[in-house]
Amino acid sequence: MGAYILRRLLLIVPTLFGILLINFILVQFMPGGPIEQVIARIEGEAGALDRIAGTGDTGGGGGGGEYRGAQGLPPGFIEELERQFGFDKPAHERFLIMLGNYLTFDFGESYFRSISVIDLILEKMPVSISLGLWTTLLAYAISIPLGIRKAIRDGSRFDTVTSGLVIVAFAIPSFLFAIMLLVLFAGGSYFRIFPLRGIVSDNWADLPLYMQILDYFWHMALPVAASTIGAFATLTLLTKNSFLDEIKKQYVMTARAKGLTERRVLYGHVFRNAMLIIIAGFPAVFIAVFFTGSLIIETIFSLDGLGRLAYESAIQRDYPVVFGTLYMFGLLGLLVGLLSDLCYVWVDPRIDFESRET
Repeated sequence: MGAYILRRLLLIVPTLFGILLINFILVQFMPGGPIEQVIARIEGEAGALDRIAGTGDTGGGGGGGEYRGAQGLPPGFIEELERQFGFDKPAHERFLIMLGNYLTFDFGESYFRSISVIDLILEKMPVSISLGLWTTLLAYAISIPLGIRKAIRDGSRFDTVTSGLVIVAFAIPSFLFAIMLLVLFAGGSYFRIFPLRGIVSDNWADLPLYMQILDYFWHMALPVAASTIGAFATLTLLTKNSFLDEIKKQYVMTARAKGLTERRVLYGHVFRNAMLIIIAGFPAVFIAVFFTGSLIIETIFSLDGLGRLAYESAIQRDYPVVFGTLYMFGLLGLLVGLLSDLCYVWVDPRIDFESRET
């Protein structure tokens, strides 16, 4: 197993290199880079000042405008911007410098936030981890018991009714369900039970410990509920089908023929085999929630997490933050893939990845 883990760890290096290289090449052809962003801001502010002053000329033509932003920026200023952002070097040299820095987790400093990228990621990460972790735990806590019950009572009225509810839950987009929760329970049109935004209250630091915990879960209730809707439906059907497949196998019939109780057969024999794919998939489910659901949910509930950070950085062309988050997301995703394989072996020691590769 050690050789397999070593091979997987070594494969992370070329995979990350490919991810960064492809995205770096794409960025070179994207319009509206950081220098253009700065110039647009300066000229926009200068144009606004010209309009306030009553000159009425923001295009740089004759009209007596006194602001240099309305007349065009000097070449020396543009060159200074290029040097500041590192664009005075060739593209391949910038890429190699970036790779060298990333080996030591030096992601540089944000172009527009005056803070190091690693500090920015660490600042936003607790929000996204909270959302992903509680969503995954809640989805498993609901899906496993419900899926087992549905498998035991397959074809019954309970199974039919719950299947309909699960399908409806799966069909509802998480963002739509989030808006419904805000309207119903966050002071939209009906009840004002939960807060509208944020992960904690403004006076959270002044509260006693037990109140801080309650305040935290009070704020997380609606975002987690909105994120859970899709994962819960998928896991429920996966659990049911996994148990149904195991129940129909020969060893279950043999266990019943030996006189074992149904409970002993189900939880002593079927459970471990049926739960293999579900338990081992926990890291992958968490990372899926962490990546895909964070942006929409964080935006709707005004949570300042990594999803929102990555989106805003891409819009602003804040390349150090864009590539820093991309590197961290890619590394985390690859490590979680390895962790999923290790979970398979932990749940079922009969699985041997090394023998499959030989």
